[in-house]
Amino acid sequence: MALNIKPLADRVVVEAAAAEEKSSGGIILPDTAQEKPQQGTVLAVGPGKASDAGTIIKMTVKKGDKVLYGKYSGTEVNHEGKEYLIMRESDILAIL
Repeated sequence: MALNIKPLADRVVVEAAAAEEKSSGGIILPDTAQEKPQQGTVLAVGPGKASDAGTIIKMTVKKGDKVLYGKYSGTEVNHEGKEYLIMRESDILAIL
């Protein structure tokens, strides 16, 4: 099934990785104690941001990239029963 969300400007749609359900010591964590994931997969990319001169600055990330982003980055969106994050490319810290 294709994702029919098209981000604008320098925004990207990211599907967050699943939260860890066990601690490093093997303890099963309840939903309230699980940390928000800080990495995910880019599902869609906008065309890029317009510069002051009017030219489009191309995006660095592309569809399929695994990325690392800030803990509270992006806006959570529920679309067709799935959770996605829409964030600016500048909120992405690294490509893994």
